[in-house]
Amino acid sequence: MSEEKLYAVKTDEGEFLSFSDDGDSVWNKAVGHFEMDKQKARSWAYNRGGHVVTLIEEPKKVVLSKKQAGIVEKARLSDIPATYISGRTDAYNGEESLLMNAYVNGYTAAKEKKYLVELCGLVTTDGAKQYLTKKNGKWFACRRMPGMHQDFTNEELNKAPEWAQQLDREEVTDDGIR
Repeated sequence: MSEEKLYAVKTDEGEFLSFSDDGDSVWNKAVGHFEMDKQKARSWAYNRGGHVVTLIEEPKKVVLSKKQAGIVEKARLSDIPATYISGRTDAYNGEESLLMNAYVNGYTAAKEKKYLVELCGLVTTDGAKQYLTKKNGKWFACRRMPGMHQDFTNEELNKAPEWAQQLDREEVTDDGIR
């Protein structure tokens, strides 16, 4: 976040001081003139009415894992949120301050990585590659098909049969395989 501030002159009715091309002042609900010099803004407010307001940048939201987001959400229900967060994080690796920041300024949850598991050497009769697939609790081989569950999280693959857990995984991105 920038340390520079912008100032504007605003009325109690929510209109901002603005200037037309010829230098005349006008009041406008949608647009205002912003100034980096607070003294100049104070002078405008004194001469034209209104009061000085400071415009600040919205803090950037931090990206949290699913587990970290859960801690922040549960802290919102706690009587002492900071204590709740500090009791569930490691202050030495910076996680505590990251979650405190997320509690105050907001956060976005990180997308969980997904993996595709090619079954090397296994092809259909027409030569299409086969991939690990799961449907109705059953694991099987299938060509790449939309609507089939073939992109797995690490957690899902760790629950797969032991033989499937030992296969190579390729990370899948939104636009295909990495």
